[in-house]
Amino acid sequence: MMRFSSFSKIIITFLFLFHSTTMGSNDLIQLSCKKASQGDPNLSYKFCVSSLEANSQGHSLDLQELVVISLNLTIANATNINSTISRLLKDKAFDKFAKECLRDCSELYSDAIPTLQEALCAFQSKDFAKANIEVSSAMDASSTCEDGFKEKKGEVSPLRKENDVFFQLNAISLSFINTLASK
Repeated sequence: MMRFSSFSKIIITFLFLFHSTTMGSNDLIQLSCKKASQGDPNLSYKFCVSSLEANSQGHSLDLQELVVISLNLTIANATNINSTISRLLKDKAFDKFAKECLRDCSELYSDAIPTLQEALCAFQSKDFAKANIEVSSAMDASSTCEDGFKEKKGEVSPLRKENDVFFQLNAISLSFINTLASK
């Protein structure tokens, strides 16, 4: 019969516990995303799960940590959208109207970043009501940006996908914040 050393037993125990906590995080993400997508027809369950699982870093999480992850993802996304807008503004393919819309969108997303940072601070201070208001305010950037392009018949927003992703990331944060606020 083979005997295991104490060190081997510790390693096996650690690996078992690590595997169990990782599974728990994925279960929490899937359960939380299921609840969020059922409560919001504009939120994709698959998008929610893939966004959070890709950024959960494989360790045990609770719902509060998922809110922090989703808010940080949303802040990073707004920053990336601003970079995309800067690149598009240099493109000569866009006419004056489209460039004006892009500048308006840039301003909206520039304002959304500190608003989301304020939401994160409010959330971490357990001021869920203020966090909800701030996220809701930032979320408007996507629809307002999209609406600007619709003011001219036939104009197509080059930011449609980006606006949708930003909207969904905010919807995830809002749903999770509201779940915690109702406890």
